[in-house]
Amino acid sequence: MKQTVLFLLTWLTALAASAQVTLKLTSVPANTPANAVLYVAGSFNNWNPGNAAHALTKNADGTYQITLPAGTGTIEYKFTRGSWAAVETNATNGAVPNRTYTFGTSSLVNHTVLNWEDLGGSGGGCQSTALTPNVQVMSTSFQIPQLGRTRRIWLYLPNDYASNPGKRYPVLYMHDGQNVFDACTSFSGEWGVDETLKQLQQQGLDATGCIVVAIDNDGAQRLNEYSPWNNPQYGGGQGDQYVDFLVQTLKPYIDTNYRTLTGREFTGIAGSSMGALISTYAALKYPSVFSKVGVFSPAFWFAEQPLFQYVQQHPANPDTRFYFVCGSAESQTMLPLMQSMRDALQTGGVPAQNLSFNPRADGQHAEWFWKREFAAAYQWLYAPAAPTSAKGGTLALAFSAYPNPAKNALTVQLPEAVKDAKLEVLDSTGRVQLKSKVRAGQVVDVSRLAKGAYFLRLTAGKLSGTQSLLKE
Repeated sequence: MKQTVLFLLTWLTALAASAQVTLKLTSVPANTPANAVLYVAGSFNNWNPGNAAHALTKNADGTYQITLPAGTGTIEYKFTRGSWAAVETNATNGAVPNRTYTFGTSSLVNHTVLNWEDLGGSGGGCQSTALTPNVQVMSTSFQIPQLGRTRRIWLYLPNDYASNPGKRYPVLYMHDGQNVFDACTSFSGEWGVDETLKQLQQQGLDATGCIVVAIDNDGAQRLNEYSPWNNPQYGGGQGDQYVDFLVQTLKPYIDTNYRTLTGREFTGIAGSSMGALISTYAALKYPSVFSKVGVFSPAFWFAEQPLFQYVQQHPANPDTRFYFVCGSAESQTMLPLMQSMRDALQTGGVPAQNLSFNPRADGQHAEWFWKREFAAAYQWLYAPAAPTSAKGGTLALAFSAYPNPAKNALTVQLPEAVKDAKLEVLDSTGRVQLKSKVRAGQVVDVSRLAKGAYFLRLTAGKLSGTQSLLKE
């Protein structure tokens, strides 16, 4: 009898803890458009600000509400009008912390929205944290021809970029650009990448500096763009086009217009959650473009089966470095899947020294955690003059070759200490199609190459560098 009672109590407790909850907005700002559709975005829908499944119902009395499916544990969320540009803010139009709810504590939670970010007026209290001139918005509507969309692109330039015109820099591409530099544009906190890199340079802990290119997500398309495969419940499937955009459109523009080190040895990609998923995929699809991957709290669960099949079928370049970090208790699948990815990469040929694995007991699926971990990840990924694993101690040659795609001519820039280098252009089968000795600033005639994809290799003594090359 006691066992039956205990079972019933346990069952009732579990049932209560997983009960549904209704989130209700009892008051919204007076300037809320009459036809506005309000949404809730949170940890339960990958922070999608305009997900139709999480639109609130407007009641006759002017209140709004939504009943969430039964769940367990604690969720975080905010209210929006369909985009992060129209997220809720406080009375002075400043950022508000994430709301939280623990399932089972109540069945109805009332809320009040005090302001919308885009309607809060010029007197708002949000003070931009993006540094100037280090950070700039390169474009508010950069074309993504692969998807027929536009996107805001942010750019961080190192401290000495303007004062050292002869210097070229590594590049790091990051997703969810709203969260990378500025608290005012972030939807759940910023990473503070500009402050971190600025400080590392000032302290002499980053000798080279780094250009960071941050691409905003489109809230409505985020899940679609950050996975090459479709998840029947959440979407996805446009990741191929998004990654093609990074490699075929955005990177060529950056390399042509800014002083970058164009080789794979100096090009990285990083992101969190879904951004970590698409970063991992990008490095596998384009092994001749990316050599450094920052994997923060990866959402590998979103496309687990096809992703691991892809890793098996497309082993990573052994010289690619992967930095993994997550909270040990973020979810039931987070750490096990991250371990499985590390093991799959190692099985595919990536040596252990190129796989940094960092579970953190206090880590959470949140910007504050990724902000804290960014410096360590960056310093490990961009450690200077790291030997490549496949060439017995060969060091990376800091060169630039542009434009890419190239039509008739290719300009090659070498470090000041390197007088000349051997250039080779190989086709997809590994056969050398062009060979030349080059000096810094030399223009190489590539007009005789047939249109297509090539692999460019530069060597100077024990220094070697590579990159992909597209001939138009």
